[in-house]
Amino acid sequence: MATLSKLVGKRIKQIRESKNIKQNKLAELINVEPTNMSKIEKGVHLPKEETINKLTNALGCSVKDLFDFEHLKSREELLACINEILNNSKTEELEFFFRIMRAYKELK
Repeated sequence: MATLSKLVGKRIKQIRESKNIKQNKLAELINVEPTNMSKIEKGVHLPKEETINKLTNALGCSVKDLFDFEHLKSREELLACINEILNNSKTEELEFFFRIMRAYKELK
């Protein structure tokens, strides 16, 4: 598993990109140098509490959102989690999951 600073940085970048905010613009909004913003997103630096508060305000998210990286798993970890869910599911649930996955693939 990646370090906390790398996970937080990856999550900040993900939220920033989902809001269509450029890294330089976010740096400006929270009053940090663009190079420092880059280091935060790369996981070189873990932001201090004050910076975290500024980030949540600028990104319109909660502190919890910045530390929500359950979905940032590797392919192998995701497959293991999915297999565990499937192996512990009833037949009706498996049929439902199958219909959802098939519908998703058909839409792509």
